[in-house]
Amino acid sequence: MKIAFYESKPEEKAFFSERLKGHDLHFFEGTINEELRSPQDFEAVSLFVHSRVTDEVLELLPKLRYLQTRSTGYDHIKCQSLYRRGLVVSNVAGYGGPAVAEFAFSLLLNATRHTHEALKRSKEGNFDYHDLKGIELYGKRIGILGLGTIGSRMAYIAKGFGMEISAWSRTKKPIVEELGIDFCDLDALLAKSDVVMIALPLTPATTDLIDEERARLLKKDAILVNVARGEIIAKALYTTLPNILCLDVTADPACIKRANVLYTPHMAYYTEEALHRIMEISLRNMQAFIEGKPLPNCLKLSCEREYGAHQGKDR
Repeated sequence: MKIAFYESKPEEKAFFSERLKGHDLHFFEGTINEELRSPQDFEAVSLFVHSRVTDEVLELLPKLRYLQTRSTGYDHIKCQSLYRRGLVVSNVAGYGGPAVAEFAFSLLLNATRHTHEALKRSKEGNFDYHDLKGIELYGKRIGILGLGTIGSRMAYIAKGFGMEISAWSRTKKPIVEELGIDFCDLDALLAKSDVVMIALPLTPATTDLIDEERARLLKKDAILVNVARGEIIAKALYTTLPNILCLDVTADPACIKRANVLYTPHMAYYTEEALHRIMEISLRNMQAFIEGKPLPNCLKLSCEREYGAHQGKDR
């Protein structure tokens, strides 16, 4: 089978080359938009989040039967077009729970204890900390949007900090009873939470989920942590919200320099363990397609529903 890998790193090339011997593999460092300039007869394509799959891209892949993204989020893929062609599509679900959830709390701890500023000052020989008074997470209420792999891990970490937990999710899961989570509607969660963490996929239903009306429900001193997708928060809010924003993503890069914003460049997933899980799950998906078996993370039904009544799965 002729397979193309876009946005591939050296370790991914070594990994897939060893495990997919006998197939015609092609590796590209750039995105599919940068590298695919003329029609190619690839039967399967693997790519990452910076590649944008459009009708124009698909026209250059007339023999394509299978597309995989080596990520959980798939808003960079035009699923509706892929579905119309009857292509098999998969993502990588569940790989980022520990990595992303732990990173969300690292941002939160920087916001509550000013660790980043203290470290910076110490490097400069300034050991004054009297203007860096923090607050404790113990006893505070965290509101988690989405109880998928990442949101559930956030809840376990929050429990360890002694936080009260509220959650809003598409479905009520066993973790709600296990941890004694206050399972409530979105508006109620926003109004009573000291910290709000977002762990949802980007779908038509979650785009601009936190809009101006819902933003007004937030406590004045609430901290908003978004390690999901930037567009879940309405773009205008990034430069108008007075709350502390801890962001690994943003829909408005102009917000990054604001004093109330802590921003990192979409790196929450970036751990050695998570990257290995991405490769392992992507390989299982690819092997299942090659062998004609059901894909562990097939998106075909999700694509069909998403453009109908489906509101998207939690991350």
